[in-house]
Amino acid sequence: MEQMRNLQLLDGDEGQMCVNTEWGAFGDDGGLEDLRTDIDREIDAGSLNPGKQLFEKMISGMYMGELVRLILVKMARDQLLFQGKTTPELLTTGCFSTNHIFTIESDNDEEGLASSKKVLRSLGLDPTADDCAATRRICQIVSTRAAHLCASTLAAVMRQIRDNKAAEKLRITIGVDGSVYKNHPEFSRRLNKMVRRLVPDCDVRFLQSQCGSGKGAAMVTAVAYRLAAQHTERQRILDTLRLSREQLFEVKRRMTEEMARGLSKQTHDQTSVKMLPTYVQSTLNGTEQGDFLALDLGGSSFRVLLVQLKSEKKQKVDMHQKIYRIDQETMQGTGEELFDHIVYCIADFLDYMGMRGASLPMGFTFSFPCDQTKLDEGILLKWTKGFKASGCEGKDVVMLLKEAVQRKKVCTFEMN
Repeated sequence: MEQMRNLQLLDGDEGQMCVNTEWGAFGDDGGLEDLRTDIDREIDAGSLNPGKQLFEKMISGMYMGELVRLILVKMARDQLLFQGKTTPELLTTGCFSTNHIFTIESDNDEEGLASSKKVLRSLGLDPTADDCAATRRICQIVSTRAAHLCASTLAAVMRQIRDNKAAEKLRITIGVDGSVYKNHPEFSRRLNKMVRRLVPDCDVRFLQSQCGSGKGAAMVTAVAYRLAAQHTERQRILDTLRLSREQLFEVKRRMTEEMARGLSKQTHDQTSVKMLPTYVQSTLNGTEQGDFLALDLGGSSFRVLLVQLKSEKKQKVDMHQKIYRIDQETMQGTGEELFDHIVYCIADFLDYMGMRGASLPMGFTFSFPCDQTKLDEGILLKWTKGFKASGCEGKDVVMLLKEAVQRKKVCTFEMN
């Protein structure tokens, strides 16, 4: 799949297109002349389309057997094989098939040499052991060259895809079809090995295709069309969520206006931003020191913390905490049960810290809607977050906590 902006043959630069490289014609413009041999030129000259599909004639199963035959003929005429003898069969175009290469390049050396001898005898030759070994070596060189040429072109395509994606490492699956890849005992291994050597920064997986390239291209195009439609729909939805700079400034202006209205006695009841007072008159200045207990209730868990402030050259803060679960039964039982459980957790924490019975200043974060008129008073207006403990709504939660502490006689504290 190629970005449209890189397709100079077509107008438009939006989206992607499935591209058939037709790389069998690679080199038709002379780009492979320094790699083509006299044997390659002889193959081309004897083909039905001289000067065309030059790369295909170097790699495909249609021509691989003929390449081997022409090499055998040349070496025989150069007195390098078969005592310099040729036969009418050896001189016949197409008599050495690519299937012969498959059998000669058997994984087992003895079987491969035996196959070589059998094939050569079928061509009217009387080969020696050296002739059989040389023929086997010629088959290996021709098929290895084909595998390495395929690997180099695949590496170029993968680089292009990786650059399009601007990815540091490309993960890709390559579907492969063809009789050479399926039937040759070593071709797939040689191809895979060379691809990984040429593109070590790509994670490559080869998958043997069970259908022709035409079906594969159609399927890729169909999937790409579906993905493009999904991308367009996603963009349509996401575009409604994108705000311009002017819209963001408008939100800022409205928020500022609502906060100002919330701070005013005259308009406080009319604004959507209520601006509740905290009764905290000042913040830390760095001179504070001592031990403080902090409680946090706001969901299915309850947190107890010991905060230790140490005033040194630079104020140091140490915190210790434990988190306690509040089960559903406690959340929806009575208020007395809930606050007794809270006090039980405080007692357990003080035991854990070795401070049972200590007298400490304490802060209570109670994350539910409250009407707060003092720093140490908050009237629970309504339970939220799944809490339904009875006898609490309309009550001062600080007082409910104090009463539970007095019942359990756990510690004394000054509430803030």
